[in-house]
Amino acid sequence: MQVAVYPGSFDPITKGHLEIIRRTSKICGRLIVAVVDNPNKEALFTLEERLEMIKHSVEDLDNVEIDIFKGLLINYVKEKQVRIIVKGLRAVSDFEYEFQMALMNKSICGEIETLFMMTSPEYSFLSSSMVKEVVLLGGRVDDFVTPFVHRKIIEKIGNGG
Repeated sequence: MQVAVYPGSFDPITKGHLEIIRRTSKICGRLIVAVVDNPNKEALFTLEERLEMIKHSVEDLDNVEIDIFKGLLINYVKEKQVRIIVKGLRAVSDFEYEFQMALMNKSICGEIETLFMMTSPEYSFLSSSMVKEVVLLGGRVDDFVTPFVHRKIIEKIGNGG
């Protein structure tokens, strides 16, 4: 059974993230959605809030689990004895950065493979940062996140979203 890790901050989780999770869960026996705990990065949502939103969003997927990691992703993946890292790509700019990261990870641990998944065109522009910015500026984001996540964003930021 192949196990993969899909890492990210998921601040908040978007429909783009969910699409990658759902597609990956169909080709892997088990998928770990690993939320990075980076104290140097200012997140809108706490780790607990992000975990709650992810759990609610994937509760119908039996082979998906959620976890938290600190530090280097490659160390987390080795600790979990996983050989596949999944990265979602939206644009060429994502590829350039993620390609460098994949090469660095491969140089640290040659057994680890990075699987790149292109998002569907309907989500190719979507990011958590963009969702937060649109809400902060008074725009609507209900098409980009689940209803549960949308409620959490409105509770946190306000503005009607």
